[in-house]
Amino acid sequence: MRMWRGVLSRGKTALIFLLFLSPPVVAGEMDAAALFREHCAECHGADRLGGAGPALLPQNLHRLRKKRAARVIANGRASTQMPAFGGKLSKEQIAALVKYIYTPPPHVPEWGRKQIAASRRIIARTDPGLKAPLFDADPLNLFVVVESGDHHVSILDGDTFKRLARFKSHFALHGGPKFSPDGRFVFFVSRDGWVTKFDLYTLEIVAEVRAGINARNIAMSEDGETLAVANYLPHNMVLLSTRDLSVKKIIPAVSMDGVSSRVSAVYQARPRRSFVAVLKDAPEFWEISTGANAKEAGKRPFALRRVRLPEPLDDFFFDQSYRHMLGSARGMKGAIVLDVDSGETIAHVPLSGLPHLGSGITWTWKGRPVMATPNLARGRISVIAMDDWSIVKTIRTDGPGFFLRSHENTPYAWADVFFGPHRDEMHIIDKRTLEIVRTLNPAPGKTVAHVEFDRYGKHALVSVWEKDGAVIVFDAKTFKEIKRIPMSKPVGKYNVFNKITFSAGTSH
Repeated sequence: MRMWRGVLSRGKTALIFLLFLSPPVVAGEMDAAALFREHCAECHGADRLGGAGPALLPQNLHRLRKKRAARVIANGRASTQMPAFGGKLSKEQIAALVKYIYTPPPHVPEWGRKQIAASRRIIARTDPGLKAPLFDADPLNLFVVVESGDHHVSILDGDTFKRLARFKSHFALHGGPKFSPDGRFVFFVSRDGWVTKFDLYTLEIVAEVRAGINARNIAMSEDGETLAVANYLPHNMVLLSTRDLSVKKIIPAVSMDGVSSRVSAVYQARPRRSFVAVLKDAPEFWEISTGANAKEAGKRPFALRRVRLPEPLDDFFFDQSYRHMLGSARGMKGAIVLDVDSGETIAHVPLSGLPHLGSGITWTWKGRPVMATPNLARGRISVIAMDDWSIVKTIRTDGPGFFLRSHENTPYAWADVFFGPHRDEMHIIDKRTLEIVRTLNPAPGKTVAHVEFDRYGKHALVSVWEKDGAVIVFDAKTFKEIKRIPMSKPVGKYNVFNKITFSAGTSH
């Protein structure tokens, strides 16, 4: 009853919207809708768009299998406010709820400028005159660690490896955080579209806003004034002011052919002073001029340039100049190389399996610029020369990998074996010989992944990718373990200096 009074108090429009979202289905499924209203709407929203709990729409649940969802409903979720309903609901009722939340609404829910503005919260005021952090540590050698096991973020001192702060994040942070050009502020986005601004000088949350219902990732403009949010739902890109997270512009993701599409991802093309993005459901590449670039070119702010592609891309990589983009898709035989200036496809790279281009790194090998990419389907790392886009070496590994990392000050690249029986291994590759020179096994039987170096390349931090996991600090020269810091599934670690300088050894 409390929920219905809340809906009715917001007027007839809210009630019509609720009824509109509920699909006109058979009696059993209508019962599931009633169960949802009674037990779930208070936290997840009557429209399933989320509230205190995450959104419960198929687009937001694609990584959660239905059997797992049933267990969560029955048993609850540790370290969250999700209670257990196994004592209240029968197996049949739980199954009906699972079917209901995996059923798409009949129409795309609205989430535009009005809804975004209503969600915005200013939590703390920042002092623009503050020139140094309020603690004794190098602000450019901090690590931001995303712990997905209990949805927290930790801040580590990159010299002492002491934890300086730990705070609760929104559910399921998605994509890497992005830093302001001076390294003071870091921005996060959750799968539910919540964008959070955090002050690394004062160690406090500054502001947050919900920029979408299902977000893919974010990117920072080169001048630090604009944050771009790539959304799966609704189909758009939202441009926010980094000062207060207010909306600057919303760009509907509609292709030249009129196809409404998800946005695969957006990145900052710093040398071009623009954002670059690819559509998920249409063969199209976008370049969006940021403020300084637009003024110099005599264009309006955030002018959109479109380039037609041979087919939609799932994954892509840019060279350091952002002149060339290497792109691939599931089912594509290999990858294409796009000249970003001309919009022409200039090469085809015969990569088999499923290369993870977004995790590619670059360095100079025998005087040639090369990039290397792990493979999500096969035990191999492909090393590609970027002067003629030929494959110069295929490095065989003990299984498919997810992440590949290095640093300008080390001759080694570190590659995980994320999938399969050897998921507890970490390969170390000599970038000079392109050979595996050491395989570490720091947590037998557990997944180890995602390496990040400190700003000097002296230490490599490795995640034990488990709920009772850890961040392990290694000497990057001797490969000896120095310290082990308990963490709850530390899925990503991000060094401030490496990110704001766009290190060739990490993804951007």
